[in-house]
Amino acid sequence: MHIGIFEDESSRNFLPLTYLRPVFDLRCGALTLREKILAHLPADSITLFVRPLLFDLAREENPSISFSIDTGRIPEYLLVNGRSIMTRAGARTIMKTKGEAIFISGKTVVAARLAAQNLDKLAGEIGSGLSSFNDTVPRVEVDIPVATYPWDLLYSLETEIINDIVFLAGRKKNSKKGKSVHRSAVLIERKNIFIGKKSDIGPTAVLDASNGPIYIGQGVKILPHTFIAGPATIGDGSVVKAGARIYGHTVIGPVCKVAGEIEHSIFQSHANKAHDGYVGHSFIGSWANLGAGTTTSNLKNTYGNVKAIINGASVDSGRMFLGLTAGDHVKTGINATLDTGTVIGTSSNIYGTGLLPKSISPFSWGSGTNLGIYDCERAIDVAARVMARRSVTCTDTYKNLLREVFRITQHERSRNTATS
Repeated sequence: MHIGIFEDESSRNFLPLTYLRPVFDLRCGALTLREKILAHLPADSITLFVRPLLFDLAREENPSISFSIDTGRIPEYLLVNGRSIMTRAGARTIMKTKGEAIFISGKTVVAARLAAQNLDKLAGEIGSGLSSFNDTVPRVEVDIPVATYPWDLLYSLETEIINDIVFLAGRKKNSKKGKSVHRSAVLIERKNIFIGKKSDIGPTAVLDASNGPIYIGQGVKILPHTFIAGPATIGDGSVVKAGARIYGHTVIGPVCKVAGEIEHSIFQSHANKAHDGYVGHSFIGSWANLGAGTTTSNLKNTYGNVKAIINGASVDSGRMFLGLTAGDHVKTGINATLDTGTVIGTSSNIYGTGLLPKSISPFSWGSGTNLGIYDCERAIDVAARVMARRSVTCTDTYKNLLREVFRITQHERSRNTATS
């Protein structure tokens, strides 16, 4: 089967997290949304459909994958909405349905199986989510969750961490070989704790899987005196520093360094929170660095719903708990204090001990009362330096995308007055 994964118009609701990646590459558990789709739906080949902004970088990062429809070679496509949180049951419904079909969850098209004669019509429809495509194609209701805002990914962790660990554990045996667990470490409900090769669990570390499984990837270092409660996952190559407290429904992506107190949050990858401070119900983008003492509020004193600024408009999350959404390359200074529902844009460098604004534009620089504009070329130089420390090249394509993000968000920085 040939599978096409597409972004629709609602991908903008995930900015700033989707300025530098397609929505289907956001993490929701141990796996990204794309990885979930491909885990449940067998694919002989793949096509990715992304926004024009991301086309060059996506093609550079996925050299073996097609980015266009080939009607001469592919007789039938199964198109899947990249915001879908694919499940085994939902995938089974799709696979069992014969012939052409549009699969609907609520009001959202989550997938479509279309024959060759309809493929030529797809180009103008994919970006709009196939919402008006060909009324002659049967509609099929399917129970597949769809994320609309970043907090939907956070609250899906309540099921998705467990689902992903079940999937990953089924592929890998929980072998005692190739890993090191110190004799003084405490593993509670050990049968529900999965530890990858070349990972070290340090002295007196406590891993408690009483309330859900824990998955430790390969090459992970869990330093002494740490506490990790499941369900939780720690990605390949990450470091959990001494004394860290990681509570349930937390996902630490690959090559992160974390410390302090973390709860019900996602760290996409290559992000640092290497010191004390609290992060809860937050989504932290790649290459972000939260300075020592940075603390998020995730609960209003009124216990009311938290609102966040999405695409310039205040959106009621419908949730009592919601912390920080930090775009890629965000930096916070020591003792930064972040209000409930704060959104910080890509490549912003924020400091100061006062309560910061709840919405900070990309490429901002300064304190809450004196925000300026972060010079684009300076920001790119810093990004390249940071990425090189993790042996990742900041390519010309990546740099050009950062420049384009700076250009298209200029209007958002009109209220910034200081200079970097």
